[in-house]
Amino acid sequence: MYRTLNPDKIIVTLEQLERRIDDRFPGSGLSRVCAELTGVARETKTRVAEVAAPNIPLRAVSILSLITGLMLLGYVATIIEVKRDAENLYGVLQGLDSAFNIIILMGAGALFLSGLEARWKRQQALTHLHELRSIVHVVDMHQLTKDPSRISTVAVATPNSPQRALSPFELARYLDYCSEMLSLAAKVAALYAQGTKDPVVVETASDLGQITSNMSGKIWQKITLVQSQMLLSGPPPTALPVGGPGAMGIQPERGAYHSGTAPTG
Repeated sequence: MYRTLNPDKIIVTLEQLERRIDDRFPGSGLSRVCAELTGVARETKTRVAEVAAPNIPLRAVSILSLITGLMLLGYVATIIEVKRDAENLYGVLQGLDSAFNIIILMGAGALFLSGLEARWKRQQALTHLHELRSIVHVVDMHQLTKDPSRISTVAVATPNSPQRALSPFELARYLDYCSEMLSLAAKVAALYAQGTKDPVVVETASDLGQITSNMSGKIWQKITLVQSQMLLSGPPPTALPVGGPGAMGIQPERGAYHSGTAPTG
């Protein structure tokens, strides 16, 4: 059970991520994008099963076409009349040439029909992967304007500056949610590579996984910057009782508050 991806587990993880985003940022665009990704994951479960299953009607049509062609070829062979007269030699050669052309056409038709199902499934999978690729870029657009360097700089915003009403902690959580969505989108794409052996589909799914990995790497650079700024900012001020350590000039240790990582949730 641990050697293949389970689409049900991916869907459950996406549903939980959607609830987490909605709890932290209710009504946000990111939560709606996650809901869309969850819907695509549910559809992918059905789509992958359809791609992996044999297409019985298409195979039946292909086999019937091949049988019909062979029967016609056999019928043509039965009506060929071969005579030893010199005057019929040209007709015999013409008949053999026609039979040879029919055999070539039959072989080409058989080759086309044998690969028809694979090409149809490939086109279906590539269409769905293209849809998933678009969602990945939508997620990247949501984190694009989340610049952690503006937290520690003093600057005057212009009328066209992006609105960033997020605290450092909220910004870290927002970016982490984007990274998780990208990772799960890659897992949804991997379901197509798992359900088919088509090299084009496998390569496309691998490319999508590489794209999400690169995007996630850039996001984690932002998260690292936010966490560093949170560590440098120190703990929030706390009230000390009268006569406590603060009254004697003793300050609490900074290291006792920070563990080196931002809280998660």
